[in-house]
Amino acid sequence: AGIMNGLGVDTTLIYRKSEILRGFDDEVRGFVRAEMEKKGVKFIFNQVLTRLEKTPTGLSAHLTGGGSVEIDQALFAIGRKPNTAGLGLENADLEVPAGGAIPVDAWSQTTTPSVFAVGDVTDRINLTPVAIREGHAFADTVFGGAPRQADHALVATAVFTQPEIGTVGLSEEEARAEGGDVDIYKSAFRPMLHTLSGRDEKMFMKIIVRRSDDRVLGVHLVGHGAGEMIQCLGVAVKMGASKADFDATMAVHPTAAEELVTMRAPSG
Repeated sequence: AGIMNGLGVDTTLIYRKSEILRGFDDEVRGFVRAEMEKKGVKFIFNQVLTRLEKTPTGLSAHLTGGGSVEIDQALFAIGRKPNTAGLGLENADLEVPAGGAIPVDAWSQTTTPSVFAVGDVTDRINLTPVAIREGHAFADTVFGGAPRQADHALVATAVFTQPEIGTVGLSEEEARAEGGDVDIYKSAFRPMLHTLSGRDEKMFMKIIVRRSDDRVLGVHLVGHGAGEMIQCLGVAVKMGASKADFDATMAVHPTAAEELVTMRAPSG
């Protein structure tokens, strides 16, 4: 939707739930959607496209709510499932659930000891670097004489929306669900990049901190360069950095990232 809108196409995104980007921090989801709306993307929530009808001027997209949208083209992004059908897994005594994902343990080993599976086909964390790490761990374990498991904790990731997202660790909702008290540090601002260009685009940063030991549980960024920043922040969070460690780090000025080490008071 962001790409099409950026190319000048009148774009409407139809989404089956009440907010985009399920699984991400709720504030991040709302912030990205609001910024996309400012850029001109229209949203229709809680509805699903049921059928397309050809009209003299294009297409009519009919929705579950009974309405319709007049369009020229439709692009479906309806998810994916592991492509395991037809591999003969049943001949290896493997029981694969209806979704198609191959069940594995922490060693990427299936219930049949001689069969291993890595990557998206296991439906753990469907990211290319994760699949590479799983494959490397499998090779080391089975052929390299150096048994090890792929570590799926605190995997940093980016979503290249406009503005883009960078995130690592727990969302606020996940942190609160774990039962401990947390402090939330956040900032929404217009970075110098957009101030000089005249664009009305804001950046959002959020740090989730466990109050009992000051450990940073999650960092969430929205804005230009978020993906680049979260790769570096992933190292700090993976090492167990505290909020005091962030505060003790000198800011680099003028950058947007300096906001990460200058948030002094929790928002709630």
